Amino acid sequence: MLYGAKSFYMGKLAICFLASNILRFLVNEFLFEIFVKDVNWVYQFSQIEARGLPLTPEALAVLPPFTSITFNAEDSNGENCKPEVAKTGLGSSAAMTTAVVSALLHYLGVVNLSFSNDQQNEKKDSADLDVVHMIAQTAHCIAQGKVGSGFDVSSAVYGSQRYVRFSPEVISSAQVAVRGAPLEDVVVDILKGNWDHERTKFSLPPLMSLLLGEPGTGGSSTPSMVGAVKKWQKSDPERSQETWRKLSESNSALETQLSILSKLAEEHWDAYKCVIETCSRLKSEKWMEQATEPSKEAIVKSLLGARDAMLWIRYHMHQMGEAAGVPIEPESQTQLLNATMNMEGVLLAGVPGAGGFDAIFAVTLGDSGSNLTKTWSSLNVLALLVREDPRGVCLESSDPRTKEITSAISSTHIE
Repeated sequence: MLYGAKSFYMGKLAICFLASNILRFLVNEFLFEIFVKDVNWVYQFSQIEARGLPLTPEALAVLPPFTSITFNAEDSNGENCKPEVAKTGLGSSAAMTTAVVSALLHYLGVVNLSFSNDQQNEKKDSADLDVVHMIAQTAHCIAQGKVGSGFDVSSAVYGSQRYVRFSPEVISSAQVAVRGAPLEDVVVDILKGNWDHERTKFSLPPLMSLLLGEPGTGGSSTPSMVGAVKKWQKSDPERSQETWRKLSESNSALETQLSILSKLAEEHWDAYKCVIETCSRLKSEKWMEQATEPSKEAIVKSLLGARDAMLWIRYHMHQMGEAAGVPIEPESQTQLLNATMNMEGVLLAGVPGAGGFDAIFAVTLGDSGSNLTKTWSSLNVLALLVREDPRGVCLESSDPRTKEITSAISSTHIE
C-alpha cells in the first residue's frame, strides 16, 4: 500500500516535471511559427485561389503538407515577417495546442492514448484525457495571455459535448507564469485545482453532418467583440440580461430538439431514416408533407423545431450585436446564412464563436452536404475538411481529413 502511494506521488512529480517542460516548449515563439505553417485544413484559401483550383474540399485535401502561408514584412527591408492568416473563429489555435500537448505527453509516456478505431478503451482514456485537458488549457491560456471560456480546448480533448465553463480562478496561476513564476509550481497548482467545469456527452443525431465554410474575407477579433458586449452589459444591464436569457432559452430549445431526434432515431429507425433521406432532397417548407404517420410527424416536427430554435438564436445574437455596436452577424453573413438555410436538406446554419466575419457552419441531412459545398463554392466559400467528432483527441494511423474525400481528388492536379 505504501509502495502504491509512493508510486502515485512519483507519478505526479513526473507529470509536473514533464508538463512544465512541455509548457516551456510550447510557448517558445520559434516553435509556434513552425507549427502554424501546417494548417492546410483551414488557412489555405489563398493558396487554392493562387493555383486556380476550385473552392472544394477535394482541392484542399491535395495541397502538399506544410504548404507555405503568406507572410507580411513589418520593415521595408523584409525583416520581422509575421504569418498572415485569416481568423476563422473555429478554435484552430486550441486544436493545435491540444494536438501538440497530447502528442508530447503520449510520446513521453505521461499518458497512453488510444487509436481512433479503438472504441473499447474510451473509458480507460478518461484519466489521461483529464491530464491532457488541464495542461492544454494552461498552455492555451499562457499563449493567449488571458483566461477564456476553455470550450475550444475542452472540445478538442473530449469531443462534442454540452459545456459549462470552469471558474477562471482554477487557471489563474497560469497568468503568473507569464511574469516569470516557475512553471513546475504552476503545473502543480493546475493539477491540484478544483476543475469545476461541466461537460455532458453530445453528438449530432444520426444521418446528419456538420459542415464548416471559410468565406475568405478574414475574421473578427474575438477579444474586442467580447469586450464590446461586456461594455454593453454594464451600461444596460436590464436589457442585456433579458437578451441573454432569451438566447439561453433558444440554445436549450435547440439542444432539446436534437436530443429528441436522437431518441426518435433509436425508437423508430426505419421511419427516421426514411424522413431524413426524403427531406435531404427537399427544402424545409416541403418537409411536413412527409409526415404520413405519427412517428414521421414527430420526426419532422423536431426537425422544424430545431430550425426555428436556430433562427431565434441568430435573431438574439443579431440584436445583441446591434445593441453592443459590433457585427455579430453582419449583413454579408446574414445573406450567406439565409441562402444556405434555403437549400434542400439544410437543417440549420450560423456563425461560430463570437460571430463577425468568421467562418460559417451548417448542419445537413443525409447526402445533401455535397450539394451545399458546390453552392458555397459558387458563392466564394470554401467548405473545410473538418467534421464533427464525438470522440475527441486520439491517435490516428492515417490522415483523418481524407476519409470522406471522394474520387474527385484524382481529377484535381497541382502544378
